[in-house]
Amino acid sequence: MGVIAKQSIRGAIANYLGVIIGAITTFFVVTDLLTQEEIGLTRVMVDAAMLFSGLAQLGTNASILKFYPRFCDPDSRDHGFFGWTLILPFLGFLIIAALFFLFKESIIGFYAEKSPLLVNYAYLVLPLTFFMLYMTVFETNASVLLHIALPKFVREVVIRLLNLVAYLLYGHHLISLDLFVILFCSSYAIATVINFCYLLTLRRISFKLDWQFINKSLFRQVATYTLVMTAAVLAGNVKLFNTIFLAHQTLALAGIYTIANYIANVIEIPYRSLGAISSPVISQAVANNDLHEVNRLGQQVSLHQLLVASMLLFFIWINLEPLFAIIPNGQEYISGIGVVLFLGIANILNSTFCIATNILNFSKQYAFSLLFIVLLTASAILLNLWLIPRWSLTGSACATLFAYIIYFIPLLTFLWRRLGVTLFSTKQLWIVLLTLCLFGLNFLWGWLLSPLFTHLGSGLLPTLLQALIRTLFFAIIAYLAIRRLHISPEVDVLLSKLQLSKR
Repeated sequence: MGVIAKQSIRGAIANYLGVIIGAITTFFVVTDLLTQEEIGLTRVMVDAAMLFSGLAQLGTNASILKFYPRFCDPDSRDHGFFGWTLILPFLGFLIIAALFFLFKESIIGFYAEKSPLLVNYAYLVLPLTFFMLYMTVFETNASVLLHIALPKFVREVVIRLLNLVAYLLYGHHLISLDLFVILFCSSYAIATVINFCYLLTLRRISFKLDWQFINKSLFRQVATYTLVMTAAVLAGNVKLFNTIFLAHQTLALAGIYTIANYIANVIEIPYRSLGAISSPVISQAVANNDLHEVNRLGQQVSLHQLLVASMLLFFIWINLEPLFAIIPNGQEYISGIGVVLFLGIANILNSTFCIATNILNFSKQYAFSLLFIVLLTASAILLNLWLIPRWSLTGSACATLFAYIIYFIPLLTFLWRRLGVTLFSTKQLWIVLLTLCLFGLNFLWGWLLSPLFTHLGSGLLPTLLQALIRTLFFAIIAYLAIRRLHISPEVDVLLSKLQLSKR
């Protein structure tokens, strides 16, 4: 088995372990041991640090992936490439730190009245930003050296386990809130140190800068690409604005949103694998100017993502009531049900059409992505400021949904008019109609059949029993409909194998 295959398998295992640990921690530990305000505090700090660290990278991560082959010689010399990837993010961090201190009073004033707890720990946001920044940079350096498994394990498993320890210690009153927040932030510092030490063990990095290797042409290419990719970070992190603006209302709202957001984000998990696999192939097709292949691959990815994401949202939706019945203090978080629905729809849009962003970035027209990113970011900020005071939690989710609509319509139109690329196909319409029919049948179930289960009582067991029967019923309906519609040859083959394995 090759190095890439081994690292991919190990990385996938780390992803699934992380999902399991994260689900157990989020639904059964955090909701039990922390208050809504404390959950909101940790989430807002992480989201703010993620946003700051993404900007502080100054496009370093994307540049590492794009330009490492230019720096790496057959004799394994990298001309000080690793040193450059340390310097540029540090300059970005200094800029973010300077802006943070410059606007510190305004930031504190924004949260002082309704989220004083966040103000108390604002001083930890910059250190958290620093460690998140370099944890990601070291991880990306490891990936181009084809050693991503351990950094992926650190991100998905180690950090979650360290956070879990902090939750348990604080929840059982063994440490103070101050120490809890410090331990929570320290998990990212430990992860950064582990990633750095791991890079050193590979013995393939150099801190010595090769100034003569950087000519004017290469510098101009790196600078231009870095500028665009710095802005591109905002497109990937647009949902971070939700908790940041919700905290202006109360940290408790941010806490409720955190639980709902975790549920809705399950919809995007399949794209992480499919997107990682398909992006290099689409990149090569774009480089070869093979628009027919770009269209085929783009439509294939979009079609399968729409199918998987839509089915995930539907089955999450019909099981929300039993989920909130199981988790500790579930009734305190059920007000986030609207977030799950609207943010789920937003995640469907993003999963389905996110490949369009990659196609544009791979093309010679990538500079135009700046315009679309500005449009997306401005829309997300303005819509959050407008909708949260009116619709509270649901307003934050709707802000993301509307921002994605405003972003993807001109982006997809641009790809069609300028590159001749379209991600739409008639099969997508059938998926949308199927999803709407399933939601309609679920409404009829609630109207006609749910009352029959009330005779069994109103406890947890009848709720779970109905959820199980309802899930099985709709799974059969969805399976038969998808087979009948022949969504794609790949789906037909997969379902045929599933049917044969049951026999």
